[in-house]
Amino acid sequence: MNKLVLILGIFTASFSLQAQKIGYVNSQEILTSLPEIKQANSDIEVMKSMFQKKGEEMVKELQTKYQALQQKQASGELAPVEIEKQSTALKQEEAALGEFEQSSQQKIVDKSEELLKPIQDKVNKAIKDVAAENGFLYIFDSGMGVVLYADTTADATKLVKAKLGIAQ
Repeated sequence: MNKLVLILGIFTASFSLQAQKIGYVNSQEILTSLPEIKQANSDIEVMKSMFQKKGEEMVKELQTKYQALQQKQASGELAPVEIEKQSTALKQEEAALGEFEQSSQQKIVDKSEELLKPIQDKVNKAIKDVAAENGFLYIFDSGMGVVLYADTTADATKLVKAKLGIAQ
């Protein structure tokens, strides 16, 4: 009797597993197809270049000031007290440059999150909608390297792209 119950349990479990519909998408392909992502990446790159240019200008200015101080020191134009005073001021400028670099990086991260999160949310919603509309129990992301094998008939990428209005 126990064997019969066990066999029925295994049969039922395997039958229910076969009835489950599983699909996958390539989220990277979807994201790179969206015009909004291209615009967001362009805006982020503009911001990066702006900060990089400003940082390079600050570095160049600081280097010029250090060289000028070294020349004055070598020629004996400045008293040791004045050299120390100017050296301290340059070290403060150097610290400000470091703070600028950290602040710039944080601003870029914040801007990236601000621009990309709504796009990612939109794609995730489209994936959930496609899953619900097509009876998928699970959808994996092949773009993230999660899927080891997938039958191409289970690829829901085209369905999600269609849901987002992206040309195939």
